[in-house]
Amino acid sequence: MKNLVQVSLRQNAIFIAKSDIIRDEKALSGTTSVLVANLSKLGFDVSEALLRTLNQTSPKFQANLLGTFREVMGVNKNWNPLVKGWDVPTGESFTDHIITFFTNVFGGKGTALACGHTIPANTFPLERYNGCPFCGTLFEFGKIENYGQGSKKKLLELWNEADLEAFLNDLLTSKTALDATQIDSLKILLSALPLPKVEVGMKETLMVVIDTLISQNEADKASALFSSPNEILRYLWYKNTGFLQIIEPKTIIKRHSKNNQHLAKWLSTSGRAKFEKIADLKLKYTRKECVMVANWLNNLTVSAEKACEIMHSKRGMWVRFIRALRLAEYSKKTGFENLAVLLDTFYKQNYEVWQGRVNYFRLKSDDAKTFQLLKQRPGLFARSLFANMLWFGADETLAAFTEVIDQVPARLIFTLNMYAKTYFDNKTTRLVKPLGGVAKRIAANPLLEIYDADQLAEMQAKIEDLCLVAMKKRFEKIKNANKTIFIDPQLFKMPVAIGDRSDNIQDLPVALMGTRFVIEGDAVRLFMQWGEGLSAQHLDMDLSCWVAYPNRMDYCSYSHLVTTGCKHSGDIRSIPNKIGTAEYIELNINELAKNNAKYVTFVCNAYSNGAITPNMVIGWMNSKYPMKISEHTGVAYEPSCVQHQVRITQGLTKGLVFGVLDVQNREIVWLEMPFQGQVAQQLDMKGVDAMLSKLNAKLTIGNLLIIKAEAQDLKIVETVDADEVYTMQWAINAANVTKLLVD
Repeated sequence: MKNLVQVSLRQNAIFIAKSDIIRDEKALSGTTSVLVANLSKLGFDVSEALLRTLNQTSPKFQANLLGTFREVMGVNKNWNPLVKGWDVPTGESFTDHIITFFTNVFGGKGTALACGHTIPANTFPLERYNGCPFCGTLFEFGKIENYGQGSKKKLLELWNEADLEAFLNDLLTSKTALDATQIDSLKILLSALPLPKVEVGMKETLMVVIDTLISQNEADKASALFSSPNEILRYLWYKNTGFLQIIEPKTIIKRHSKNNQHLAKWLSTSGRAKFEKIADLKLKYTRKECVMVANWLNNLTVSAEKACEIMHSKRGMWVRFIRALRLAEYSKKTGFENLAVLLDTFYKQNYEVWQGRVNYFRLKSDDAKTFQLLKQRPGLFARSLFANMLWFGADETLAAFTEVIDQVPARLIFTLNMYAKTYFDNKTTRLVKPLGGVAKRIAANPLLEIYDADQLAEMQAKIEDLCLVAMKKRFEKIKNANKTIFIDPQLFKMPVAIGDRSDNIQDLPVALMGTRFVIEGDAVRLFMQWGEGLSAQHLDMDLSCWVAYPNRMDYCSYSHLVTTGCKHSGDIRSIPNKIGTAEYIELNINELAKNNAKYVTFVCNAYSNGAITPNMVIGWMNSKYPMKISEHTGVAYEPSCVQHQVRITQGLTKGLVFGVLDVQNREIVWLEMPFQGQVAQQLDMKGVDAMLSKLNAKLTIGNLLIIKAEAQDLKIVETVDADEVYTMQWAINAANVTKLLVD
């Protein structure tokens, strides 16, 4: 039940099974009142329907439900920072650290601490610290003292079995790749509900379905779902690494090696980490697994030549897998004749690669044969459309593309429409994120210099017109008897889930990359909690922020605790046993605005060797009313004030940007931008600008609904009694939103 409640909570709801409804109470019971009051303290309110149903559940169910909410909100974690009442600076200086260093190296008088360090008199004010100010080891722990300060509660609705099944269907049929939160929810639902008979929308989603079937000893059913050899490779690599995309081994090894580099070179462990990761990626399979994969490849319906062409792009990986799975041995056995032909074709390379032919004719500037090949694969044509327009000319390329645009998935059409402006600007750098890599800025296409500004603007306009006309035609073909439509204004601040996706889990109601959160009060409080469940050790994670002014940059971090409009709670470098620890940064919006700050970038880093520790929770708090900080412990976490939080799950990220505050507009843009940096100062701020430009170019859900309204002749009204109603609650289910992407 706990996991299903977590899934529903991510969608602003609480799941209550029919079996949990055990009584028919009309009057509100005492336990229900207590439950609702406790949920309110955590920042949640319940709808009338949910309240009635909760009142029909047992006290045991309600206690377990409250326990789940407390776990999600981290109530039982340690939220102590290093400094007590850290909103008042301690006055510590670099000189204090130098004096303490020499005292501990050469000996001297002072206060001996549990960590072994001696703090000399007249340096750090020890009464202000929960631990050692010199090494950042925490000694004292405190509980959350303040509850219910949040000015805006999250309204929870009621979910039943039908809602769970509908959500599962939406996830399976989603026309865009699922993010980490959706994948986690999908796994939970597949373990609790029967697999519905629907067509799976994305390859990554298919891997999770196949894994579920195999865990249920239904490998034969899984075999029927594979349509190409690279889908088999994707599954095998997913089981070996946990990544649903095929990230090359060399990329993973390189990232792990870089993550273990240290600014102090003598502390680097990159060489050892490299060899450990190579050993970790070694392929080992049992005979049962080898037979299973051999059968999958033997049962593929595509021809050997076609299969080998698909395998060619991952040829190096396939050679390793063929050896590890002993496929050459099985190909000699009776019944595996198709496998034998496949391997023979693969090793003799008796096949032609489609992409090679495209590149050949493209380099010869043979537009007719190039377009003839591209029209065979409309999706790849769409992905290379901009480059081909610059190479062959806009009119010729668009004329060929128009012939197959009806076969292009809607998500690609919208992607073309969103990024045309950025691509055809020769003065703009673009942000890309290679598979398994970090965000990188790339220069504009050199061919843009051939064209003048008017020609580039014309290309951009032609792309936008073509895409909009194509989507309107698709909407027009759908019969719709409705006359009116309501679009929540907030949907114009929420992008369609195309392209960028979160790699980490959101346990609270989810938000899409690029969503803008309105700041209600005068303060934003960043928080970071890590180390829960881990033994006491040196594990240094850092919370920082960059402040951009018109002509300069400023930052607040472990090395710069107080600056204009920002206060840091202190640098913790060693975590206590099992309960974890926390860091905070308080942002004063009025002070930042007064000093003409443009935006503030939220950053977390792993200063210790390795990537950001899993299960770290990062986010920010916001309330119309002042948020208290404990004078006794310094605990500043308040569940009801949490506006957004994320749990780190993927293990390749060294540094992560997790939000940008637009000071003048008082909005926070939620984003995830991994970068290779041990400290925040290594962040490429121009990359953040490029990321914001990319997110701003994305189509919002509100704009997509306007296209639908115009195509289907729907009148937009401002009341929720319209024939079609699209609210924020509806949009939280991103998989459901993708139904608007008509193919």
